[in-house]
Amino acid sequence: MGRLELNLTEIKRYTGMVPKFLKLLLGLLKDKRVPFKDKTILVAAIAYLLNPVDFIPDMIPFFGMVDDLYLVALALLRLLYHTDEEILRAYWEGEEDIVPVIKKIVELGTKILPPKVREAVLGTFETQNA
Repeated sequence: MGRLELNLTEIKRYTGMVPKFLKLLLGLLKDKRVPFKDKTILVAAIAYLLNPVDFIPDMIPFFGMVDDLYLVALALLRLLYHTDEEILRAYWEGEEDIVPVIKKIVELGTKILPPKVREAVLGTFETQNA
């Protein structure tokens, strides 16, 4: 199996977790331990996730969810650097540990997303961090 096939298999598995990521984000919004600035970034990630108009339309099977997943992972990665990772784990309902999952999605997104899409998503993310 080639490297791209392996990445696509992993990404497909992670895109299947999008409902769990949405539930995680909603749980984190309610947590008083999450700083306000991080909550605004989580709100932006949720809005992007629920918005049918984005950099790669969700109507495109598989790839339509990759940019959504990448932005969510970036928002969670930022949160991971500002809060205790146990807060994320408390709201995560997935089988795998959320911390390595977040890091892997960011790594895969960097490799799979076209540079212009990646830059546009990062620009959205960085705007929220300013």
